[in-house]
Amino acid sequence: MSAAPERLPVTVLTGFLGAGKTTLLNHLLRTSGRRYAVIVNEYGEIGIDGELVVGAEEEVLELNNGCICCKVRGDLIRVVGGLLKRRGRFDGILIETTGLADPAPVVQSFMADDEIRQSARVDGVVCVVDARHFLASLARTREAGVQLAHASCVVVNKAELAEADTLAAVEAEIARLNPGASLQRSVGGAVPAAQLLDQGAFELPRLALPAGGGERYYRAVAPGRHSDGLECVSVVLQRPLERQRFLGWLQRLVAECGDRLLRSKGIVALAGAERRFVFQGVHMMMDSDFDRPWHSGEARDSRLVFIGHDLAGLSLQAGLDACQVAA
Repeated sequence: MSAAPERLPVTVLTGFLGAGKTTLLNHLLRTSGRRYAVIVNEYGEIGIDGELVVGAEEEVLELNNGCICCKVRGDLIRVVGGLLKRRGRFDGILIETTGLADPAPVVQSFMADDEIRQSARVDGVVCVVDARHFLASLARTREAGVQLAHASCVVVNKAELAEADTLAAVEAEIARLNPGASLQRSVGGAVPAAQLLDQGAFELPRLALPAGGGERYYRAVAPGRHSDGLECVSVVLQRPLERQRFLGWLQRLVAECGDRLLRSKGIVALAGAERRFVFQGVHMMMDSDFDRPWHSGEARDSRLVFIGHDLAGLSLQAGLDACQVAA
């Protein structure tokens, strides 16, 4: 019996208005050496070969500022389903969202639809930010923070136009708000395709998280600084977690607070398990599985990251403490 074909990688390009998403997209198409089908929000903004941009009427998706209504999800599933029927013509799919869109509906659609999930996978979410204006956008708008929260990689574009101290402040803020996301500087969107595409950055076994060790628990964001109370909470726990308590706690958290929880991910040591338990969530959609075995001599700590709005009231520390096995 022949092996099932490898799932098609999908990369989502997001970022606030004017950050340079289309410039980066064109650069990737010119330099990747691979064939990509492209779904964009505003048809006609970019000049790409007609074989790569599929018909405007059926394959250009309006995300409606990220509203996850049935029509938006149905449109995306229909478009991607059509592409998968002729997948031999390209090596992957690039999706460019509008500057005001929430990328969550795109990611959730690939996680929720079983048929598409068997044939395609979200390889990464690339967030493009304008080095000069990002901090102002982050302070004034909800969208800039939401886009950053979902990123597996952040491209700090127009780096040549920013002062050195501004550039350093932007990169420090990105690291605080989304620890684990890789960071690339760019001029004119010129980032090597190999550093953005086919990275498996959104797959469970390859989740990037802050290293364990030193601090057992820390809040990474200064309160009140960001729009709508955007925060990142990172937790490191040294003792194993009791399986049923932790899974029940995680399920309740997502069910009750998913609207505030933009992104969650973790590598967890469950008591009695010889493999790492890995999870990641986008709002109320959660994916989890056991990963590779723990290596000999590897610290079996649990590392979890939660990014969202007004997380202080969720008592994450207390909830996770209660899941630990007795010392």
